[in-house]
Amino acid sequence: MKNKKLIRTCIACREKKEKYDLIRIVKNTNGEFVVDLSGKMAGRGAYICKNEECLKKAEKSNRLKTALKSNVENKVYEKLRGVIFDGN
Repeated sequence: MKNKKLIRTCIACREKKEKYDLIRIVKNTNGEFVVDLSGKMAGRGAYICKNEECLKKAEKSNRLKTALKSNVENKVYEKLRGVIFDGN
């Protein structure tokens, strides 16, 4: 079996990158938003680059709301900001 690269698109800058170079945000079956560092959680997911510029762009343009088809609270963006600045 060939080792296939998993390519995903950042919701903010629209660049295609390997799945593990992006952060995944998931709206799980309970309607909760979770930063999915494993990339394997069940639920509707969206990917964003690990940089503040993309986070700001996604927040300003409500791209998470569009991608996850649900209103996104500010605390989700704060969680993302924490992950980006912690370097995880």
